[in-house]
Amino acid sequence: MEYKISEVVKKTKIPKSTILYYIKEGLLPEAKKIKSNVHRYNNEHIERIQYINYMKEHFGSSNEQLKDILNNKDQSFASSSSMITPLMNTLTAIPSDTKHYTKEAFIKAYNVDEALLERLIKDEILIPIQENDFTKKEASIIQLVSYFTTVGIEYEILKLYVFHAKALSMLEHQMQTQLCDVRNDENFSTLWKIVFETLFNAKAYIFNRHTYKTFFHTLKKEVLN
Repeated sequence: MEYKISEVVKKTKIPKSTILYYIKEGLLPEAKKIKSNVHRYNNEHIERIQYINYMKEHFGSSNEQLKDILNNKDQSFASSSSMITPLMNTLTAIPSDTKHYTKEAFIKAYNVDEALLERLIKDEILIPIQENDFTKKEASIIQLVSYFTTVGIEYEILKLYVFHAKALSMLEHQMQTQLCDVRNDENFSTLWKIVFETLFNAKAYIFNRHTYKTFFHTLKKEVLN
């Protein structure tokens, strides 16, 4: 279906000037030229504008990040990791200005026992993003393990945490695969919203609310007793 730019503005709620800017920056394809000063847009323009707006609003994605993704849109949900590329830093929870260490420098900087470090990596309680890339995030997990040791509790409960985290990651991958299987031009916008909203909204909501519910019932029992 073809649209006038005024119709695209109405559907996306994005100003004409911004749409033209996105075209200039290569985020949107050129409009179909009917005649001088008369252009027509299509569903792809609307889909892309919605995607750009969503990513900028919710994740602060840059034009360059989005350009790389949108230029490979044909592989998007067939190889949907490409759609998540702008979010990888969010998934790692590592700020862009974080200082990175080699293993040797990390051990020295944080006075870490090397044997403990290797054990935590083996048990997947520590999961460096790269093989020889450590940050203060890893140091904070090692500190947590030391707290367990200080009060005389083995960190087996953390290993159980890891077990369930891995199971959840596989479930999320399964969800992503199913979305790939049903992807078409009509539901594309809804599919990437499902992925992002699940990973960055529903996950925290569901897990934190269940934690709240469990703690609340425990507290209620203590009060009643």
